[in-house]
Amino acid sequence: MNLHEYQSKELLSRYGIPSPRGQLAASTAEARAAANALGGSSWAVKAQIHAGLRQDAGGVQVVSSSDAVTAAAEGLLGRRLVTPQTGAKGKLVRSVYVEEAIGYARELYLAVLVDRTAGRVSLIAAREGGSDIEARVAASPDQMLRLVVESDQGLNDAAASDLATKLGLVGDTRDQAVEIMKAMYKAFGDLDASLIEINPLVVTNEGGLSALDVKMVIDDNALFRHQDLAALRDEDELDPAELEAQRFALNYVQLDGSIGVMVNGAGLALATVDLLKQGGGEPADFMDIRPEATRTQVADGFRLLLRNPKIRAILVNIYGGGILRCDTVAEGIAAACKSEGLRVPLIVRVAGTNGELARKILKAQGVSVIFAESIGQAADLVVAAAGREAA
Repeated sequence: MNLHEYQSKELLSRYGIPSPRGQLAASTAEARAAANALGGSSWAVKAQIHAGLRQDAGGVQVVSSSDAVTAAAEGLLGRRLVTPQTGAKGKLVRSVYVEEAIGYARELYLAVLVDRTAGRVSLIAAREGGSDIEARVAASPDQMLRLVVESDQGLNDAAASDLATKLGLVGDTRDQAVEIMKAMYKAFGDLDASLIEINPLVVTNEGGLSALDVKMVIDDNALFRHQDLAALRDEDELDPAELEAQRFALNYVQLDGSIGVMVNGAGLALATVDLLKQGGGEPADFMDIRPEATRTQVADGFRLLLRNPKIRAILVNIYGGGILRCDTVAEGIAAACKSEGLRVPLIVRVAGTNGELARKILKAQGVSVIFAESIGQAADLVVAAAGREAA
């Protein structure tokens, strides 16, 4: 679950991590009132959307009068902000964060994340932060510093101090960086986060540190332990189909292609998507049916595919085993086709537990289906079918 910048800063403030004072505003009047309440002579007006690189797209504006705050808010609210992370449609700006502007001498990068290479939680840091960090790191990977934390030992002061020194920090600023690192690591564990990123972490003109921008991602699978965090979910930021899929307990991401995909198992789903791309096809989604999925949940997920007007063919790739059987999936597909109608070619590859029974169910229910014997054949068939439908 992605959080907005203002939500992330509020959570980190509970752990003693400093950031500029700010207030959320959903109208120009609220934005002006926020600037007046904060005081000072300059403010940053920031679009609150779930996407980075906002500044390059005009989503972060530093202004020096209440009138300018009002004008900046007016220009952002109700606008679709397009950044490299939003896609061409952009994200609708429903609120802005009005924040006191602070002077600073340096921008650093600091993050805590699940390091899949090391199989541990790691701190990642760079001596130069900012909006172009991704491009700079891609060009020079050695700029990124990494501190792998052993879970049974935790983050110790000596390791954190060494990382702060490598960032070029000394004295009280280095000591404050150590405290921020420890606080981030604790917050990461306490909140069941998968990412906490401060970019930039700035060295202020007074020599202190402040989190100028924060990105935080919470593990959806842990939200049952954090009802307070679950309440922070901004459903307006989610794709309607993805939101609906979450209610059906499906792992689903909508993509831009024309081939609908339903698979059980994330690894098999990724392999299926790769095969489609390799064969010249473009998947319209990533859909992973969970092992405990019911017939009803499968039917609800398949209806999402049937209702997507971009889809020109559908591939169902199921390996039955353990809890989820092939016949359960077949029953769900048949139910969805009965209620929605099947308007595009359907290619099905089923193997494993009750695979033959699944085929019989689909035939008996009158579902127009082409069966494939292998994953490769299924991919070839659906790419060809999607191409014919497009022509």
